[in-house]
Amino acid sequence: MAEWLLQKGYDVHGIVRRIALEDPEHRLSRILHILPRLTLHAASLESYASIHQAVEKTRPDECYHLASQSFVSYSFDDEFSTLNANINGTHYLLSAMKNLAPECRFYFAGSSEMFGHAEEAPQNENTRFHPRSTYGISKVAGFDLTRNYREAFGLHASSGILFNHESPRRGFEFVTRKITSGVARILAGLSSKLPLGALDAKRDWGHAREYVEAMWLMAQQREPDDYVIATGETHSVRDFAELAFSHGGLDYRDYVVSDPDLFRPAEVNLLLGDSSKARNRLGWKSQVGFGDLVREMVEADCRALGVGRFLTAAPERVHEGV
Repeated sequence: MAEWLLQKGYDVHGIVRRIALEDPEHRLSRILHILPRLTLHAASLESYASIHQAVEKTRPDECYHLASQSFVSYSFDDEFSTLNANINGTHYLLSAMKNLAPECRFYFAGSSEMFGHAEEAPQNENTRFHPRSTYGISKVAGFDLTRNYREAFGLHASSGILFNHESPRRGFEFVTRKITSGVARILAGLSSKLPLGALDAKRDWGHAREYVEAMWLMAQQREPDDYVIATGETHSVRDFAELAFSHGGLDYRDYVVSDPDLFRPAEVNLLLGDSSKARNRLGWKSQVGFGDLVREMVEADCRALGVGRFLTAAPERVHEGV
């Protein structure tokens, strides 16, 4: 997001924990290449005082609220901190904007996990929410808070209900990066097996680079609204693993093992988004295909370990769009 805004000529400010400012080489490694062009403020989603201070200093024209405890599996282990950070943090930001920067255009990062055990597929802006995790619940609450501030106080506040968006910058704890980094580690001789959870869970995976454009487009609209952002195709974790391993010249069945500890207490089996509204009103449509996304992530992880020479031009076999 910061890269996109800098390319547009924005003066970009960001909020990070104080400890990140004290150890930028480690904690801000993903943005070191643009760090000199950013202005960072120490703040925490769990502290209204720090959020208020940051907003008061910057008086932003646009605010993109992307921060949260976003690892779904962890939200089962620590429900309280997930709810506290995700709900209160959103509330703190909205309140600060209302009081200090009421003309600011506010974007809230919703999630396909809000749909959870969905009644229909594909899911659109009118699909009823049925979250199956504390993370999903916290995002529904943030969505409702954002809509309420829009309707009650007249804020230009929009929510993007973004389906899974990936890139080589994805955290290692997420299943997509776990798979692609696992392929690289196996090729480098650092691992021999890759434990995974629900292989048949299906997701709508897109590229994060494209999804930040959708966020920005929402903030440029004359009227705020809520939008589903998705590719309209679904693939299983098994599909992702098969394609990633084949790109390394490997058969995933020789390396992937099922680990019961990695299954969620309440699984979401099928998430598939309908972004027709975004296409018609924002002019946005996903362009990066599933195979290209997987290939980019595998190649990046292999390059990081110096094993690019093992990669093959694997065909994109998987086509399970619904």
